[in-house]
Amino acid sequence: MRTGIGFDTHRLVDNRKLILGGVEIAHPQGLLGHSDADVLTHAIMDALLGAIADGDIGQHFPDTDPQWAGADSLLLLKAVTERLRSKGWRIGNIDATVLAERPKLMPHIPAMREKLAQAMAIDVDAVSVKATTVEGLGAIGRREGISTMAVATVLPLA
Repeated sequence: MRTGIGFDTHRLVDNRKLILGGVEIAHPQGLLGHSDADVLTHAIMDALLGAIADGDIGQHFPDTDPQWAGADSLLLLKAVTERLRSKGWRIGNIDATVLAERPKLMPHIPAMREKLAQAMAIDVDAVSVKATTVEGLGAIGRREGISTMAVATVLPLA
């Protein structure tokens, strides 16, 4: 068994969709990034890559490469999952926490878990997504951005 940790942060800006865990959430701002800026999915991808000591998403999907502009992060997660399997690993479980003051994410968490589980081809019971605020502290507390931390456990295929 191996474990990896992932973290991602993106700034909230006007004129962008807010996508978390592959779910579009109604909000006056969205996250700025080269792809769809889905911080939840990005943190999970980094946790998975970290568990197998295979770099990070910036290495595999660089923001300098135009093919990733506006990319659907769930498709990138599928590619990371396939890479993991090709190296002899399978996903045991995912545990992620989204840090955001607004919007309230609780109503969206079941859909996020479903979409993430589908992208990784694992059971939804192996995907935990939680949300919390930072009690108004720092950039996240001022509603300037959203962050996510994730932990992934992987197991040998055999």
